[in-house]
Amino acid sequence: MFRYLTAGESHGPALVGILDGLPAGLRLDVDAINATLLARQGGYGRGNRMKIESDQIEFLAGVRGSYTLGSPIAVVVRNRDYENNRELMDPITGAGKPLTNPRPGHADYAGALKYRHRDLRNVLERASARETAMRVALGAICAQFLGALGIRTHAWVSRIGSVEAPPIDAFDEEAFAASDVRCPNQNASASMIAAIEAAKSAGDTLGGTFTIRIEGMPVGIGSNRQPDTRLDGILAGALMGMQTVKAVEVGAGSEVASKPGSQAHDTFGIDSGEVTRGSNRAGGIEGGMSNGQPIVLRVSVKPIPTLMKALSSVNLHEGTEAPASIVRSDVCVVPAASIVGEAMARLALTGPVLEKYGGDSMEEVLDNLNRSNAAAQRLFK
Repeated sequence: MFRYLTAGESHGPALVGILDGLPAGLRLDVDAINATLLARQGGYGRGNRMKIESDQIEFLAGVRGSYTLGSPIAVVVRNRDYENNRELMDPITGAGKPLTNPRPGHADYAGALKYRHRDLRNVLERASARETAMRVALGAICAQFLGALGIRTHAWVSRIGSVEAPPIDAFDEEAFAASDVRCPNQNASASMIAAIEAAKSAGDTLGGTFTIRIEGMPVGIGSNRQPDTRLDGILAGALMGMQTVKAVEVGAGSEVASKPGSQAHDTFGIDSGEVTRGSNRAGGIEGGMSNGQPIVLRVSVKPIPTLMKALSSVNLHEGTEAPASIVRSDVCVVPAASIVGEAMARLALTGPVLEKYGGDSMEEVLDNLNRSNAAAQRLFK
């Protein structure tokens, strides 16, 4: 069984993660993991917190000589900003003036009532997207497992505010690297940056959409046997677990609702004896299982709820109307969210892949994958 846990507060000493179920013998590239953590900190529209942090993964257990041992992997990412907040956030002595004005759209109000907290800081510290640094670290480990099986993921920004980039059929690494908003379309990137600047000047925030493309997926990952084993449900659930995500679409998504069946599905054909598909409207998943085509996901992200021009709220202690609390934050997190979303897709895929090809070691996993592929090729011969 594959599973993971994260722990830690936004301004606490550190973020902690445990990854359980990866096979032994997977070689880990620490530099690649740290490069992914750095990517999460970037993207146009990020706030000053990212100038303080310099995220690096530290391994505490489950790895020796850069290879996984098959035991649970324990990692930590330190919060440098903790030193500036020790008086507030020390696990034993931490105290300070309570935050009392909940932000519309945040976990502040519901969490305060759920956990009976009179200080909203006790809610927002864990609800903060700072926690996603650990998800990205764990997802980067999973990326190396999936990569060993030939499965690759790409994520890019396709919309910020009202600016939408034209659809792309293939990921352009060079164009992507040149964009400050992680959008491979140069003209759209420039317009997105302008939109972020306008929102910043107005004390406002912007949401948007990012796309995830997963290539190299074998046929048959996931299942139609039970609702909770469907691959589309597993991926959508993982992505909806992100702090700012409001919608997830697979393939053509909501667009198919207005189409007749003749324009909604992917026809079959034969080319040189091989089965082909006429399109990929299903986004690589049919009947809850991967069908061998690239998996394509579109994820919509709301504008973050901390505005420099605060929204109307209340003071819960005084029972009066008051502006929402202002906590240091970003103007637009969509570029960073694309990195987190890619990590969530990697984490979500690892379990179903291990369920089909799992073993105690990477050697055994690869043997199982090769045998399964060979059997599938003989099925209709």
